[in-house]
Amino acid sequence: MEWLVLFIAGIFEAAWAIGLKYTEGFTRFYPSVFTVACMLLSFYFLAQALKTLPIGTGYAVWTGIGILGTTVLGILLFNESCDIGKLLCIMLIFSGVMGLKFLTH
Repeated sequence: MEWLVLFIAGIFEAAWAIGLKYTEGFTRFYPSVFTVACMLLSFYFLAQALKTLPIGTGYAVWTGIGILGTTVLGILLFNESCDIGKLLCIMLIFSGVMGLKFLTH
């Protein structure tokens, strides 16, 4: 169950990272409210997952999910580059996150 909670925390991390782009430096009200709410939810779910997961593993997986989600959404929403080198690096992050998940008891 803690892995599902950690995954939810990672999704909210990607959401607030993308939300930062829409806040325009926290000058837009509704995107700013959305971003702060996602930050709070992300930290809440991370804290819940870390009750049972090791801190190093939990934090690395949370950050990895955020990186993956933010990168994919950046490509889809903002037409950011999607070259082979970038995709290979994203695959390395993904394999690292999955490795941590399967090696943690």
